[in-house]
Amino acid sequence: MLATNKALVKVAKLYRSAQADVLSALGLHPGQDVLLWMLGQEPDGMTVSEIAARLGVEQPTVTRSLSRLHQGGWFLREAVPGDRRATRVQLTRKGRAAIPEIEAAWRTLAETATAGMTDDTRAALVELLEKVRGNLLTLAAETE
Repeated sequence: MLATNKALVKVAKLYRSAQADVLSALGLHPGQDVLLWMLGQEPDGMTVSEIAARLGVEQPTVTRSLSRLHQGGWFLREAVPGDRRATRVQLTRKGRAAIPEIEAAWRTLAETATAGMTDDTRAALVELLEKVRGNLLTLAAETE
């Protein structure tokens, strides 16, 4: 079990570092890519609460992430008619143009991480990682 723990920690750290390096070329930090990509899938934009629900995080977390991204001109905020508290977030032209670049960065990361693996091995890896994720989610649920 110690070997499993070491391997997971090493891979997680290396992946996060590689992710930060690849995304920095786009002017983004890890996590910001997912938020922008998700907004790119919704041409009419999303409210902060919709973003939070989709990401599985709290609204203040989304608000902080959006604040950090705001200076980059990636998106616009607009009031939601009939709801003074709600804000709709929509990508700008710059934000929409970044979506293919984000996807290319993800491809680079995945291809680098799985270089030398067959398609079957890659599929098995995804299946195993999803199993690990599911197992960890049960642990997280138990501690809440």
